[in-house]
Amino acid sequence: MDHSQKIEEIKDKLKTIFDPEIPVDIYELGLIYDVRLKDKNCEIDMTLTSPNCPEAQSIPNNVRKAVESLGHYDEVVVKIVWDPPWDKSKMSEVAKLALNI
Repeated sequence: MDHSQKIEEIKDKLKTIFDPEIPVDIYELGLIYDVRLKDKNCEIDMTLTSPNCPEAQSIPNNVRKAVESLGHYDEVVVKIVWDPPWDKSKMSEVAKLALNI
């Protein structure tokens, strides 16, 4: 599997994770800012819809577990970043349609 296929596999896995308060997956919501692979390690930069998100612990943990479940990576690091801040413009068209935006 080449680099781009691995990134796609990770994106597909991230599309199975939902913010419990919003019926759209975290990838389509635009919460995933970057996915980097180096050797057998994966780093993901993501944000949350707000700094006060009640799922601030569980969503990043779910992201890490989901990518680890692929079985390709020795280490998966999920970093929460606040810059740039998330807003509705980061959402995909799929997410906007699902939320009637």
